[in-house]
Amino acid sequence: MSPQQLPGPPLPPHQLVDAREAFARGDWDAARRSMERAGAEFPLSLEDQEILARSKWWLGDVQGSMALSEDVFRGLVAGQQLQAAAKSALTLSLQWGVRGNIAVSSAWLNRARRLLDSLPESPEHGYLLYLEGNDAIYLEGDADSALAASRQLTAMNSRQKAPELGSFAFMLSGLAAVRNGQARRGFEDLDQALLPVMAGQVSAEWGGDIYCSVIHLCYELADYSRMRAWTDALAAWCAGLSTSFMYSGIARVHELQLISAEGGWKQAEEELAHLGERLRHAHAWIAADCFCELGDIRRRQGNRSGAATAYATARALGIDAQPGSALLLADAGRNDEALTDLRAALADRGRLGRAWLLLPLVELLAPRDAQRAEVYCCELEGTAAYYGTAGLLAWAHHARGAILMAEGHWIQSLPEFEAAAQGYRSQHLRYELARIHERMASVRAALGESGPADAERSTAVAIRAQLGAVPLSVPALDHGPEGLTVREREVLGCVLSGSSNREIAQTLTISEKTAGRHLANIFTKIGVNSRTAAAAWARHHGISERPPA
Repeated sequence: MSPQQLPGPPLPPHQLVDAREAFARGDWDAARRSMERAGAEFPLSLEDQEILARSKWWLGDVQGSMALSEDVFRGLVAGQQLQAAAKSALTLSLQWGVRGNIAVSSAWLNRARRLLDSLPESPEHGYLLYLEGNDAIYLEGDADSALAASRQLTAMNSRQKAPELGSFAFMLSGLAAVRNGQARRGFEDLDQALLPVMAGQVSAEWGGDIYCSVIHLCYELADYSRMRAWTDALAAWCAGLSTSFMYSGIARVHELQLISAEGGWKQAEEELAHLGERLRHAHAWIAADCFCELGDIRRRQGNRSGAATAYATARALGIDAQPGSALLLADAGRNDEALTDLRAALADRGRLGRAWLLLPLVELLAPRDAQRAEVYCCELEGTAAYYGTAGLLAWAHHARGAILMAEGHWIQSLPEFEAAAQGYRSQHLRYELARIHERMASVRAALGESGPADAERSTAVAIRAQLGAVPLSVPALDHGPEGLTVREREVLGCVLSGSSNREIAQTLTISEKTAGRHLANIFTKIGVNSRTAAAAWARHHGISERPPA
């Protein structure tokens, strides 16, 4: 047989060497191509399959990477490499959780737990503790269990000398502290958690999740200043890794959320839909955030159908898209439906999640029923005081101002709106600032201050024009003569029928103290100082008599 007829090897061994070297230097595409060519000719070892899986992950092929990682896991279990199999299961649990499939994530976590139960302590036990602590906070709202896991991780790190365990410990203690109302101390711990990530001592899947968890927490807290700092840090970390790296896209989503808050709607809108599609199979809840932000931009621009489509996509990805969806209904005049949806969403959210719904509830309710709106306002004020962030405090001042305005307490509402405006300015929230100027214009007009009212209105108009937003409007207050609210006219109707304060309270289902406060406000507004004079005024202005209940 001539040399030309001799069968050659299916693929030169140097192809595998090239793939491994490409992977080591971070050339993920070259590593994937070389490893796939090798795999087409002969079976790859588990180590080489892992290189291929990791290369796919870096290139953004999360589904392909995870499918291959599941094969690797089964191979490791078959080969009795149980510690490595546990690490593989833990990473898969993290990845499935990031994709938004909690059931599958829990299944992989249980596989890892069963394997580790039979093994001596290792760093993998710390990874398990970290995931369990995360679940305690995010799925159960249990900060105490997360704090206990943090202490165990600190002790374990002193024995195992694994830097990532120290990072995990600081993460859980920081998250627990923030949730327990100790934001300053919590963020100090979260900053410490970042140091091993920046030093390259935590693998990219886990480091990226640390960044995203903290940025999402900042967003929940409406702490846009701190969110900017962490987003910049995430972008810098990603820039040193790979442009195709999944977390590069996630960093861009957070940047676009901030750009949108600052008023760069055109730029944000152009990118958000594309990013959402790119990430929907890799990081479901970040993709849903893309579509929620896109819906908010479109709603504020008056593109109701586009907003509805974006919110529907977010819901399909597992996010309730509130308060945006409800505000879209309110924009169409369907306030009752909007209130129903907001109240339903409250039941499924924890304390921070509820805070995002409370201001819309107050604004929709206050003109119709300030007393019921007061309950939501008080909750928002309590949450804002508990966490103490500028964004939450601005929302609380905004809500309190809306209630005072609805009750006709014009002068008292001004300091609240001014405090809200200051908070919004500090966070660069331009749309919210325009809404405050609109409200202050109405207050100034009610006080007869036409010059200041025109100035506030001009500022709001200018901001809206720069943003490309549809004209804003303050919810109708439905005031009658002399600026009386609906509730105050009801109280006058009771006075007209001769009801005492106690009878007014019973008829309107309010407290006797509240009835007296309403009467005092009415006397001031209509310029009388007795019930008899108030009744005469009510009869003259066509107020309907309301007999005792």
